[in-house]
Amino acid sequence: MKSPMFSILVVSLNPGEKLVETVRSVAKQTYRDYEVIVKDGGSKDDSLDALRAYLQESGVPQQVRILKQSDTGIYDGMNQATQAARGEYLYFLNCGDFFTSEEVLAQAAEEIRAALQSSGTEKAAESDAPKIFYGDILDALRGEVVASNPHINDFACYRNVPCHQACIYHYSLFEERGYDPVYRVRADYEHFLWCYFRRDARPRYIPVTLASYEGGGFSETPENRRRSAREHREITALYMSKGQRLKYRVILLATLAPLRTKMAESPAWSGFYNKCKKRLYRRV
Repeated sequence: MKSPMFSILVVSLNPGEKLVETVRSVAKQTYRDYEVIVKDGGSKDDSLDALRAYLQESGVPQQVRILKQSDTGIYDGMNQATQAARGEYLYFLNCGDFFTSEEVLAQAAEEIRAALQSSGTEKAAESDAPKIFYGDILDALRGEVVASNPHINDFACYRNVPCHQACIYHYSLFEERGYDPVYRVRADYEHFLWCYFRRDARPRYIPVTLASYEGGGFSETPENRRRSAREHREITALYMSKGQRLKYRVILLATLAPLRTKMAESPAWSGFYNKCKKRLYRRV
């Protein structure tokens, strides 16, 4: 097994105070077998100076590496961070997002070890070992835990997959190829489908609420929501047949998916919606 166990990858560009706050949430973890790579795309603010000052005061600079180099966008920056990573498992934590408790990495490490044992594998690099572990996230804007589907199948891949703040990837899934930056909003979605359909990555759910997700960012502007819909159509066409896609669209329409999406995003209805979803997932 590679060392450390976890590489926490933080991509930043003029993040202000959020960068230190995010790194601080990592430094508070009781589980210490990790590194943090801060990949900065050329910030002009004082965020890196503030981070260096915090690291000097906190005494944890040996676990944090700063990689400052230009990139063509967030996914290119994430690819650069994966190339610099030394850990067995890679986890992306955006500036402004935080671990939900000081025990998150300890819980994730325990769940991963238990999953490897139950699958009959001793090493995570073995071909039949689970390669993606994913949990839940906390929607910070609405104060609600967003439950992930505990069973990923083709339909779940069409409907949606856990966001990258919910996913822990084995490093091997980024050795062959990283995110395709041609997809400006959904490159993480495309990469997940590539892992699932092309690499048989066997995603494994772990009952851990990993990160508090800030939301309201780049991918959620009106323009990028439209782009997201276009990219979804393009990406699913790469991995699913026309018949599959038609079938899944009909199912989503029949189950009132657009209405459910509005409920999930509504401050008035999101709590009720997420409680119902968690109960449904427990029965699946």
